[in-house]
Amino acid sequence: MTILHGLFGSGRNWNTVARRLAEQARVLVPDLRNHGASPHAATMTYPAMAADVRALLDRQGIERSDMIGHSMGGKAAMYLALTEPRRIDRLVVVDIAPVRYDHGFHGLIRILRQLPLEHVTGRAEADEWLAPQIFEPALRQFLLQNLVWRGDRYLWRINLDVIEQAMPDLMGFPDADGLRPFRGPVLFIAGERSSYVLPEHSIAIERLFPRAAIERLRGAGHWLHSEQPEQFLSIVQRFLQ
Repeated sequence: MTILHGLFGSGRNWNTVARRLAEQARVLVPDLRNHGASPHAATMTYPAMAADVRALLDRQGIERSDMIGHSMGGKAAMYLALTEPRRIDRLVVVDIAPVRYDHGFHGLIRILRQLPLEHVTGRAEADEWLAPQIFEPALRQFLLQNLVWRGDRYLWRINLDVIEQAMPDLMGFPDADGLRPFRGPVLFIAGERSSYVLPEHSIAIERLFPRAAIERLRGAGHWLHSEQPEQFLSIVQRFLQ
């Protein structure tokens, strides 16, 4: 099984879920390019990320894998399923659809860039600095996982420059014209309080994933795997049985 994290995240965001799923299967939790411990790259597209995942499976000697992808990772997983269907058995797409979204994260990236890294002495101080601009404490803590000590100062380990340049691609979904639909089993899990998977997205989902089911997790937003971990795991384990 392979788990792909979302934008501004890393594989370790999924450690709790991965440990539970590892009781039944081998689980890979990679960092996608320009995130976590993975190398920085000049491009950040879904075809490139899907190719990275395919190369990882090859290096691990894995011919086929169940796959879970959240948000950006969900789009990468969907594109891999559409272009390399033999590599994926069952697919779980977490709170994202194969569509273009209007929102972006340029304002958020600008705030992160403005953090005076040369003067920051710890994450607590960074959190205090970000609080007047990023009001949600959980979001600040999520983002601050990317603040790491390197040498003699703190740095962002995510590649903010390339991520910002790639935002039009990341908010969209690659042109799927000419690609055959993925006919394996697919489960879309959406947060009840999230607006990422809307009723009108069902047309695109059904066209590309004709065997897809959509399930909504009550009381959860976009980070449903951390907001409602037990309920999320129950849904995933039931689908993967």
